[in-house]
Amino acid sequence: MKTLWAYLLKYEFYNCLIFVFFCLIFINLKLYNKLSCIDKCHAFHLLKKQYYMAIINLKINGKDYPVDVDPQMPLLWAIRDFVGLKGTKYGCGIAQCGACTVHLNGQPVRSCSLPVVAVANKNITTIEGLSEDNSHPVQKAWIEEQVPQCGYCQSGQIMAAAALLSKNASPTEADIDAAMQGHICRCGTYPRIKRAIQKASETKPSKE
Repeated sequence: MKTLWAYLLKYEFYNCLIFVFFCLIFINLKLYNKLSCIDKCHAFHLLKKQYYMAIINLKINGKDYPVDVDPQMPLLWAIRDFVGLKGTKYGCGIAQCGACTVHLNGQPVRSCSLPVVAVANKNITTIEGLSEDNSHPVQKAWIEEQVPQCGYCQSGQIMAAAALLSKNASPTEADIDAAMQGHICRCGTYPRIKRAIQKASETKPSKE
């Protein structure tokens, strides 16, 4: 009888532990569900930080930015959320629209799908790094031709155009079409984009 009673006490004790455990999970889930999407992302990154974070040095627009992030974080989010440069935009997240284009060692790349670990200590240029006063030939041509409509995709368009002209100062229409392929503008400003690139080609842009 004593053995049976001890077994029941032990069984009830474990049941109580299981009950408390699930209560804690339920309470935490209720609190978690009240968080905004941004707060959930921050909470997730805080949980990962102890085991997965690393200090990675990003060289952006000629300055060093050591960031404590998940090495697999897309470069786009490091640029926007940790470095604080908001000119580079999120468009699709799968490297198909071009809104997030930056220069990596002078080459245009889609920052939304490029992990920060792959670009450590490499030269990165964002839209803010083309010039401090909109004096880059592409920026000036964009203003003169009044290219943007909603403007959301335009930083990526400008970065692609600047990369083209840094290597080909006098591109043909075919060259422009090839370089700008895959850069989507929902407002359909493609004719103005092409005219602006042609105008900018009249003034050779400086190399990065």
